[in-house]
Amino acid sequence: MKFIRLLLAPFRWGRRIWRRSLLFRVTTSTLVLSALVVTVLGFSLLSRVTTGLLDSKDRSAISEASAGLGEAQRLLDAANTGPATPSAARLVDSVIATLGARSGSPSAFDVLLLTSSANSDAPERGTNLVAVSSVPVDLREAIQETKRQSWTYAPIVFLDGRTTPGLIVGAPLSVPTVGPYELYYLFNLDQEQETLDLVSNAVVGAGIILVILVAVVALLVTRQVVVPVREAARIARRFSSGKLNERMQVKKEDDLAQLATSFNEMAQNLATQIRQLEELSLVQQRFVSDVSHELRTPLTTIRMAADVMYEDRGTFDPSSARSVELLQQQLDRFESLLVDLLEISRFDAGVAVLDIEKTDLIPMVERVVHSTLPLAQRNNLKVRFAAFERPAFVECDPRRIDRVLRNLVDNAIEHANETSVVIELAGDHDSIAITVRDFGVGLMPGEASLVFSRFWRADKARARTTGGTGLGLAIALEDVRLHGGWLEAIGEPGIGACFRLTLPRIAGEGFTTSPLSMDEESFGAPANIESDELSGHQGNDVVVTRDPLDTAPWRRGGP
Repeated sequence: MKFIRLLLAPFRWGRRIWRRSLLFRVTTSTLVLSALVVTVLGFSLLSRVTTGLLDSKDRSAISEASAGLGEAQRLLDAANTGPATPSAARLVDSVIATLGARSGSPSAFDVLLLTSSANSDAPERGTNLVAVSSVPVDLREAIQETKRQSWTYAPIVFLDGRTTPGLIVGAPLSVPTVGPYELYYLFNLDQEQETLDLVSNAVVGAGIILVILVAVVALLVTRQVVVPVREAARIARRFSSGKLNERMQVKKEDDLAQLATSFNEMAQNLATQIRQLEELSLVQQRFVSDVSHELRTPLTTIRMAADVMYEDRGTFDPSSARSVELLQQQLDRFESLLVDLLEISRFDAGVAVLDIEKTDLIPMVERVVHSTLPLAQRNNLKVRFAAFERPAFVECDPRRIDRVLRNLVDNAIEHANETSVVIELAGDHDSIAITVRDFGVGLMPGEASLVFSRFWRADKARARTTGGTGLGLAIALEDVRLHGGWLEAIGEPGIGACFRLTLPRIAGEGFTTSPLSMDEESFGAPANIESDELSGHQGNDVVVTRDPLDTAPWRRGGP
């Protein structure tokens, strides 16, 4: 297995470089395509050279063999007309001597004279120690059957063990007083082979040099494009990290220079807009903070006067008493809004800090559930709580987590539409999760990412029953982020919504999964709950037994 990994390591490295480097892709592609083109052209050139060279050799060889065959036949015919016919051996020797003399020096070809008859006494001769095995059997059979001249390419074998490439041309020949023979011309192709080897080496060498030169040219040309692009990417990364003064250098007047100029102009405009937005954001934060602080003094005075009037409302006429009650309610809401605005301004200013304590979340959830019972009764619904772990300790800021839970439960009660609210708690080695589920109006597609926005409401025409400020979930999200946790939401229209709070067990430690899953496909109709408003279930991280009070269809151990 280790050997296979070592064997595949270069391929993985090449694939990684291929995906990451434009310069490598362009250069490699150019190299491969150039190699293919040069290979095709090289094979075509070699094929044409080989065909032309061998065609020329074929024509001259066949012409020479035809002339030699005629010469041999005339010699034999002349010998047969004399007063005394020579012996078979002398006839064969004279033919071989005459034809061998035509080959010149050095010898351009060799000659073999082989018998076609079954007579074992018929003499056979050849020049320069040429072996009879040089003539292929197929060629001999073709000549004997067709009685015509034939030729083929085959190695020429010598009796001293030498072998050379050759062209063998054969034709039938009749020897008087002996019978049918076959005359073979064996043309040595060493010179042609050397020529072809020389051309092949030249083509291969030139092709390799050409491919390398093309790759180098492609590398140099591509670098002229890739280097500015890489520089732009580097500047963009530095720009996105907050270094707004980074710019590309413009040295020329070509297209890349125009790109760099446009990039710099875009960066300048973005930097200007970002600074304007930052200044505007600072002004807004300062405005909110200052207004919130400045309003507390007159609000305190108004609160004192309103409290006196509220205590004496029994002495007022009904209309005045009702006005005093409305004034008291709106002052409560206004004071809550100021508190939330001050908290938001702390988050914006980055001065919010955590007061970490090791806290058991079970009593905290139970207190939140008990505190929301009057609100739940007014909305004609029940709040259920099931814990899969007791106790459930986590390092957190109890004040902030209590505020997060109250916001989630109040929000669920407000939108449950007289159905029910189910709370689940579970933990694993790294984290603890709490889900708050309602079966009410739910969330439209795309609203799950908007519920934590400031002053955002799913249904702006719907009256609030809890007197919320529209900042509760936004503050809850900031509180959870301070702890390094997750706060998520999903929902479907008419089916309900589910909020999941996941916190690390140890402050500052990370985690990758939540003990409670939350997927949109698990939504179903709410169950009919007839039990008490508050119940508990003691479990652990391994047991997956469903609690009878748990109506939520999601599963343990989700992402």
